[in-house]
Amino acid sequence: MISNGKVKAYSGQGNFVGNFMAFLLVFLMLVGSIVALNFWDLDQVWVPGLTFIVLYCGAFLVSKEIIGRSDSLAQQDLHGEHGEPLDAMASRATSSRESAAEPHVR
Repeated sequence: MISNGKVKAYSGQGNFVGNFMAFLLVFLMLVGSIVALNFWDLDQVWVPGLTFIVLYCGAFLVSKEIIGRSDSLAQQDLHGEHGEPLDAMASRATSSRESAAEPHVR
């Protein structure tokens, strides 16, 4: 990745504070879900149970769907129909357009 004319080794390079804050958010959600289970009692089931489910699922959804969307294929079309590179798709499309009766000269 190139940023400001300099090559960056990976996309998170130089963003320690932002990466650390994102880690803390997700980690605290995960720990909070485990702490919510400490309040589980046979008389109190719904509030700790729903709190656990929301925080536990939220920790994974935030990290996977919100933070981890920097290289989605919707933004950057790198691969073709079956995961092959786009140049392979172009060569396959041109070869399929050629008539089967004509011999291939290579």
